[in-house]
Amino acid sequence: MPETRYAKSGDLSIAYQAVGSGDRDVVFVPGFVSNVELMWDVPWINRAFERLTAFGRLIVFDKRGTGLSDRTLGSGSAEERMDDLRAVADAADVHDPVLIGLSEGGPLALLFATTYPERVGSLVLWGTFARLLDAPDYPSILNEDTSDAFIAHVAEQWGSGRALRNFVHHLPDDAVTDRMMARYERQTATPKVVTEVLFHNTRIDVRAALPAVQVPTLVVHRDHDPLVPLEHARFMAEHIEGAQIRVLPGDWHVNGQVGGDDDAYDAIADFLDRGAPQPRREVDRVLATVLFTDIVDSTTRALRVGDRSWRALLERHDETARREIEHFGGNFITRTGDGLLATFDGPGRAVRAAQTIVDSVKPLGLQIRAGLHTGEIERRDGDVAGIGVHIGARICNLAGPDEVLVSNTVKDLVIGSELQFADRDVHDLKGVPGNWQLWAAV
Repeated sequence: MPETRYAKSGDLSIAYQAVGSGDRDVVFVPGFVSNVELMWDVPWINRAFERLTAFGRLIVFDKRGTGLSDRTLGSGSAEERMDDLRAVADAADVHDPVLIGLSEGGPLALLFATTYPERVGSLVLWGTFARLLDAPDYPSILNEDTSDAFIAHVAEQWGSGRALRNFVHHLPDDAVTDRMMARYERQTATPKVVTEVLFHNTRIDVRAALPAVQVPTLVVHRDHDPLVPLEHARFMAEHIEGAQIRVLPGDWHVNGQVGGDDDAYDAIADFLDRGAPQPRREVDRVLATVLFTDIVDSTTRALRVGDRSWRALLERHDETARREIEHFGGNFITRTGDGLLATFDGPGRAVRAAQTIVDSVKPLGLQIRAGLHTGEIERRDGDVAGIGVHIGARICNLAGPDEVLVSNTVKDLVIGSELQFADRDVHDLKGVPGNWQLWAAV
């Protein structure tokens, strides 16, 4: 077993291991629980590591709240948990990896690959999804009631050795295996954390990331997966440009028999052998959160104070806004008349930055409105463009004084955080197709 190390993700310590060698880095994003040391003692996981290390240097880690990482979720948002992956990639000096997201690890891998496409060589989405719950534009067999009942069932069984059998099928049905799995369950998470993680997983929606994927992508799925139906895989493959899909036989989510998932690893090996030589193209599209702000009644205020005083006030406004954007890890793009445009690699940070800017300019006697949207944008010589930028601007125009207005995409991506939102109804956005549900951050 390799040495366990720690990467710093904000205030939290994230446990990871690097094992094997080769020209290729392979980052494995596990399902909802793991323990990087105990996994080596579980026969079918040991076999998985044997297959993965055949691809190159393998990096595995425990997400926050699980295994040997800090046993707290923080706010538990997808954005923060993606930060854990970035922290591990930095600490392990990972370059252009094969990013493999299994089950719950899939949405996190998708977010990372679209937010930081220059840091990913290829993407494998295995037994996973972009959204689980049913929606008017996304039919699914799972709704909130059935999801919550399943989560309660898993939490009640946790620590007995039977809970993970809901996810790992065809495990030997004997006392020895039950004791091994009971220990594994207890060493990976507590029932409370399991409940919180599964709740967040079933509410996550990363469909907005799919069109922004621009690395070679393989979708691997079982044709009779009882936990994540095949329709979820087909949806991802249809919405990721150039994605390959391999549908494998089987009525399980993950196979608990040694070698039971070898056909999936064979599919990954075939994908890497055929897809690896593709030349990398310049990254011009990323998933980002766009922030627009605008000063309320700026013309009236400028007329009242005069040109010289107004310019001085604008400079203080810009200085204040830039400071908060930088503090929350954003990128100031440009001034937009009496407002500004900035981008962020996480929607939660963008919302908090907007709220802080609203409060910070009040002592200047200013009120601003802010609009945010997360979507695909194009980067052009220090500027940004694309439909995602237009949507952010339209949302800002609809915000009231001191209001931070966000799209439904932003709200969905910060599920699990402490951020709260008030319903602001459905709107038509000028020049943008469809109806848009908007929310005010409160």
